[in-house]
Amino acid sequence: MKTGRAARALLLTGAATVLFASTSCSLSSVPVLPKDPCRADTAPPGLFGDPDGVGTLAPSGPIRLPTAVGTTQLTSGFGPRWGTDHRGIDLAGPIGTPIYAALDGIVVDVGPASGFGTWIVIDSLVGDQPVSTVYGHMYPYGLRVREGQHVTAGQHIADIGNDGQSTGPHLHFEYWEGGRLQGGTPLDPLTELSGALASSGPAGDTATLVSGGARAARASLDCIGFGTPGGGNLAAGVVPPEFEPWLRRAGSLCPGIEPPLLAAQLHAENRFRYGANAPISPAGAMGPAQFMPATWARWGQDYDGDGTVDPNSVGDAVMAQGHYLCALYDEVGRAHAAGQLTGDPLELTLASYNAGFGAVRSYRGVPPYAETQHYVATILAGTARYAAPAAAGLFVPDRSRGGAQIVDAARQYLGTPYVWGGGGLSGPSDGGFDCSGLTSYAVHTASAGTLALPRTSEHQWAVGTEIPLDHAQPGDLVFGSWGPNGPGHVGIYTGNGRMVHAPTPGSVVEETALQPDMKARRVL
Repeated sequence: MKTGRAARALLLTGAATVLFASTSCSLSSVPVLPKDPCRADTAPPGLFGDPDGVGTLAPSGPIRLPTAVGTTQLTSGFGPRWGTDHRGIDLAGPIGTPIYAALDGIVVDVGPASGFGTWIVIDSLVGDQPVSTVYGHMYPYGLRVREGQHVTAGQHIADIGNDGQSTGPHLHFEYWEGGRLQGGTPLDPLTELSGALASSGPAGDTATLVSGGARAARASLDCIGFGTPGGGNLAAGVVPPEFEPWLRRAGSLCPGIEPPLLAAQLHAENRFRYGANAPISPAGAMGPAQFMPATWARWGQDYDGDGTVDPNSVGDAVMAQGHYLCALYDEVGRAHAAGQLTGDPLELTLASYNAGFGAVRSYRGVPPYAETQHYVATILAGTARYAAPAAAGLFVPDRSRGGAQIVDAARQYLGTPYVWGGGGLSGPSDGGFDCSGLTSYAVHTASAGTLALPRTSEHQWAVGTEIPLDHAQPGDLVFGSWGPNGPGHVGIYTGNGRMVHAPTPGSVVEETALQPDMKARRVL
């Protein structure tokens, strides 16, 4: 969904409960994790609305510089920085300086992302390896590509801005082997750009960095959404496996409708039930997407190629759901632009699916029907359950790094307001965190959803193993403000006698010195 920062923020709430993919991804059939293989996509070209076939990529030609020679200056490199990992390089230049695609590929995400302000993610093939390049800190008005667009290396895709957590106008550029949205491996862009740095072309013309260059053969990918616009925004393993590939494909049909929304709608409609014995509503709605017979007659097609058009078939139903929602989203958009409707376009689209576009148009907004209003609110709130944090630029855990990643997860929210009772496993709530809400989120996220702390500092003290404070390592929890029921405060040790914590009302998440009376526990 690209309806603005508020909508993107909604996706983040609850999104950290997923099991993430591997640290790399290839075109082989060997699974990198159960339920998460990098598998061949055998969909016939053009079946999913893209004349080239969704997820179909030609191997890229030579890599090029993301900014023209002489227009920017390297101000920050790849690796440790300010106590955390800087997963890209910073190229400083005046606002409006052109940014170019480094590789041929497909734009799979455009819009607001945590820390980046606004970003662009492009999926590409380098030889036979899936690679994502990431471009950050542009202003929305500086974007020159749309989600789903095929681009070529050297194409002008955006202009330098100073959006998000930025210290001045610059391009933040990342290079990920295995896919940025798939939990791949960030590589030093300077190493990948080594050939390009020696060139002098206006858009960074280079010699190839891949032996053999581009191949004539085309490869088709379905690596938990790699190469599919919006496909990587669905968290791995959070929907029934037979639904996952269809949701990723249906969520690539138009920029406004993405897989997490479709998944939340399927849960609300019929809890992913399908087949001959799936429940039929009292009104006669059928299948996982609960199509009424007249609506199905218009939108149903044999998307799965089994020779039948079946509203109880996963493929047929999910693809029809995606096409229908995209059509409604477009119709709502035209009416909204004409001043005929008010309100959030996505809310209006869901209301149209439930009550009909005629009712939405008649009331110039979401109709005052209790069922429809509950339907819209339930789906929007449930979307977060299915969204991958990486899709919004958030921290993606690498379990080989252990507890230190707890620090990385918490540092994403430096400067976030303290809110009493705020936050939890899913991230901030009511606009912020309290101390134990922050630690709950950071530990749950860093453990890839495998460890859920109790909600209060007193109960968190019972988890893990107490260690001497002078043996504490980054990622250990530190407790203080002791009372008769235990610790009244908790933070995350960052090293050198310091911690990240949410201190008190009126303050923000900050990194500061330990309190005098603190004790430490190792939970991961």
